[in-house]
Amino acid sequence: MPVFPISFSMPPEKIVSSVPPKTRLLAHIIPGDLSTYIYKTEEDYYKGYQDSYFGITGKKGGWDCMRHYEILANGCIPLFCNIWDLPKKTMANFPRELITKTNELYFEMIDKSLLEEADKQRLNVHIEELLAYTRTHLTTTRAAQNILDSIGKPQAKRVLFLSGSLTADYLRCLTLSGFKNLLGAECHDYPKVAHLYDDYDGDFVSHWGGGMTYQKTIKKENRNDDYDKSVVRDIIDHKYDIVVYGSYHRGTPLIDIVSSFYKEEDIVFLCGEDCDFNKNREYHACLLKEHGGSNLNIFIREQ
Repeated sequence: MPVFPISFSMPPEKIVSSVPPKTRLLAHIIPGDLSTYIYKTEEDYYKGYQDSYFGITGKKGGWDCMRHYEILANGCIPLFCNIWDLPKKTMANFPRELITKTNELYFEMIDKSLLEEADKQRLNVHIEELLAYTRTHLTTTRAAQNILDSIGKPQAKRVLFLSGSLTADYLRCLTLSGFKNLLGAECHDYPKVAHLYDDYDGDFVSHWGGGMTYQKTIKKENRNDDYDKSVVRDIIDHKYDIVVYGSYHRGTPLIDIVSSFYKEEDIVFLCGEDCDFNKNREYHACLLKEHGGSNLNIFIREQ
């Protein structure tokens, strides 16, 4: 069974266009210290990183953490604890060499009461480099295209994106947003992941992370609700080039009919769970047992 790396990613429209003015060396938020979690809105949360040269981050439930990308997207340098302990296939596209180099600068400057202009210029050069990398390699659009490239379908025009649970799931939500950027309504999410659309009128109180970063990232015109009515017929007629399951762990609707009418190599499973590769092997074995094939494509966040 082909196993590929995949990571969280950033909606391209949420990446700052240039290095923001800085007022602090280190951002206010200290991971794990709840007293520093002072921001109630996405705008204020982002501003905290935009104002700072560095933001502390590191392994959370898994190595891959949304905070890494939010720091980068807001023109701030991730001060990444133990970055060289990262497994090679986890966060495979992350700029670990660049961040290691920039982290050394933090320890050069930590004892300075005021940064000199030369220090600021050095930091800003690195931030510009990291922003360019983020725009090129770490967007939701790039993540979706990476899936198509990896499975040998770079020119796919239609994708059926299926979800079991509709609760917030960073990997599912961000990757779906990327496919919508690529294909618009020709990537059809079934059932509809309503909180990702810009006309969603519900609150985000019960959503993971308060909905920050992933909420309302898809324009309502990028969904054709009529496709819901014919989804089974469209599978039978092979309307879609590939079928993507947003989370194997959280449900595989229509799997029997998809397996009957699609080749294994045209079916993709995403695994965004906070567990290590050894644990995920149990799910791989389950996939093989249930679907009897060795050519299904699986993308694992934590390897």
